[in-house]
Amino acid sequence: MKLLLITFLSLLPGSLIWTGNFTEAQQQAKVSHQQILINFSGSDWCGPCIRLKKEILESEVFETYAKDHLILVRADFPRQKKNQLAADQVKQNEALAEKYNPDGKFPFTLLVDENGKVLKSWDGYPNESPEKFVLQITNTVAGK
Repeated sequence: MKLLLITFLSLLPGSLIWTGNFTEAQQQAKVSHQQILINFSGSDWCGPCIRLKKEILESEVFETYAKDHLILVRADFPRQKKNQLAADQVKQNEALAEKYNPDGKFPFTLLVDENGKVLKSWDGYPNESPEKFVLQITNTVAGK
């Protein structure tokens, strides 16, 4: 049922779905044969994270591409009390960080395949246009 809802919501314009559940994202990726983009973020304290989200991940170019090609996972680590996540989400984010971001880099973005194999990573803010960011993803997926 969750997968059906996510699929339906992803059809709405301008409504990219970022999940916090990597296991569900992996299941969806195996069904759709899409890559997973994982974004480690400190949404309320990390300036480069906020900039990445605003300038690249929320750009029309990225959203148009991602809608049909990527499963999106955000592992957020907010610090302000008002932005604290549910305990189970914190646990999932910490487990994901232990596996993919043990050094605690922010922002840190990875492109992984349906089996969780890292295909590409971006350490910090990728100092490029949304078009170039999407091109790097498409070239990685195409094996270039």
